[in-house]
Amino acid sequence: WITKMNLAFSSERHKSLFPLLLLFYVPLTCLCQSSNSSTVSPATTSSTFSNVMPRMAVPGCGAGLDPVYTYLCDRQAAWGIVLETLASSGFLFSMILLVGLLLWSLWISISSRHQRSSIGGTVACMSMFLLATGGIFAITFSFIIRLTPQTCPTRIFLFGVLFSLAFSCLLARCLALLGFAAARGWGEPAVALGLFTVQVIISTEWLILILVRDKKPCEYSQEEFVMLQIYVMCLLAISLILSLHFLCRSCFTYSYNYTGRARQHGRTQATLLCLTLLFSACIWVVWITMLIKGNAELGHRPQWDDPVISIALVINGWVLLMGHGLCQVAFLCRGEARSKDIPLSFAGWTSPSADIPGLGSQKEGKENGSFENDGENRRGRRTETALRSPYESGFSMTEIDPDKDYTIPRPQTTNYREPYDEYYGHD
Repeated sequence: WITKMNLAFSSERHKSLFPLLLLFYVPLTCLCQSSNSSTVSPATTSSTFSNVMPRMAVPGCGAGLDPVYTYLCDRQAAWGIVLETLASSGFLFSMILLVGLLLWSLWISISSRHQRSSIGGTVACMSMFLLATGGIFAITFSFIIRLTPQTCPTRIFLFGVLFSLAFSCLLARCLALLGFAAARGWGEPAVALGLFTVQVIISTEWLILILVRDKKPCEYSQEEFVMLQIYVMCLLAISLILSLHFLCRSCFTYSYNYTGRARQHGRTQATLLCLTLLFSACIWVVWITMLIKGNAELGHRPQWDDPVISIALVINGWVLLMGHGLCQVAFLCRGEARSKDIPLSFAGWTSPSADIPGLGSQKEGKENGSFENDGENRRGRRTETALRSPYESGFSMTEIDPDKDYTIPRPQTTNYREPYDEYYGHD
């Protein structure tokens, strides 16, 4: 099969994709090796439905099961069982992270209700990202199930919408890390929602034109399915470029405004973000190449179309979840825990000498000889009028004794010319 792959992709343009294509070809060969000998014949193309299929017994499935759902339990074509297991575990993990993040943010907002917290926008954007990641795992089941009039709108609409939401959150995060004012605070989820809305309009418009205006069945070719994801690919490309820029800036520039720990944290976050987007871009290049050209040249066009997209969904979902979802939640919780410094409280503070008699008593300033209260009776201490400084310094000018010398003492020496004999002309 390696020789067959080399012959199919013999041009120089496809040789660079050969290592990435192995990532999809090996599981497809192992999981779909019995798809040709399956008792249920697949559709001739991915854009046509199997209206009438014989209900025959499939190993692992019930006798009366609709042939549309046979890949969910067919032990001969085990790719469906493997992918639904991975997709289910990924969906559960995403939801656990989402619930944990929401509970943690609620606890933070309650515990620091007297302080202003600035993590609301980041938590909202991360919640949308985890929802999109969980949806990517869930939509895998619509590709494991055969193409029907019910699963076709789900595939067309949710595939681009969920990926656009995930990549929009990553793009908004890149803008926030680069310091764009529009993506700070609550602007980050606002930017993500704005970018996400565009793909919603595109997918909705396609469905309305096909199903409502033209009144045609929801049918699509491989090329049409890829063309509907052009905006999603633009989001992915822009996010990858911005993440590379942020990684270069965090690695090759230094600012004295940040400590070593904050700089290392930013560098780690930039590296993980860049790797997540880079792996996602590679996965998209591979599944698009296999769907448009690879399956046809290898002679597996109708059988491998759905498995290729399903494998891409599961792999990309786990890349997004582990590369950004889990790591970003860990960074957020750790950073917020370190930033919560205990405020200084001087309640109950006493001087170390408070226990010593005579030293811990409260003083009013009268012990100072220069202190004088104009309202009290001086009891004959001084009858002349006290001269006050025009700046009200509190010192009485009559306290100064003119007979005393208040000059600063200077060092005295009797041999003051000895170091300067040459200067004064003495040998």
